[in-house]
Amino acid sequence: MSNSKGICVNKNWAIWITGLPACGKSTIARKLYAQLCSEGVKVVLLSMDERRKIYIPNPEYTCDERQRAYNLFVEDAISIMQSGRCVILDGSAHELCWRNNAREKIEFFAEVYLRCPVNMAMKREIGRQQGLVMAGLYEKALERQCTGKEFKNLGEVIGVDVKFQEDNNAECIVDTAGKTPDETFEEVQDCLQKWRRMNGIC
Repeated sequence: MSNSKGICVNKNWAIWITGLPACGKSTIARKLYAQLCSEGVKVVLLSMDERRKIYIPNPEYTCDERQRAYNLFVEDAISIMQSGRCVILDGSAHELCWRNNAREKIEFFAEVYLRCPVNMAMKREIGRQQGLVMAGLYEKALERQCTGKEFKNLGEVIGVDVKFQEDNNAECIVDTAGKTPDETFEEVQDCLQKWRRMNGIC
């Protein structure tokens, strides 16, 4: 927090970027990471898509597995902060309790929610190449819902099979509909700068 003269001091913090699959979380997380690094902030980008296979090597894609993975995700973030660095978390965590777990354990915590209509997320996801996330995620989930066809390694898809639980009190809520990634990032950046100033964080 700021001292009596209003000067900011270094405090380790965590920022969780969340939202539906294909809402632009990873793009914004990478932009934020690059910006903070350019400012000299010691920061680590922690991606659930990258960490998931480490947490759950042989997944069965159950809700219990997701909860365990997000508990480990938060523990990793705390461990990084204890080493003297700040953390950006990139992960949907559609159940509010999973994000609140981080909020309860981390003194300086901010949630950035990228609010994106499901139909827009579906359009963005079309044509995405197979990578850390299954390609055609929404399309396969909708086909399964309509026909009963099963797809290997396809768990519950957020926005189709389960709802995303919004936190109306999140520190930063950005509606991404009709916005470019740069426009979205500008709003996120402005919001987080205000949050850092309010908390006296460098």
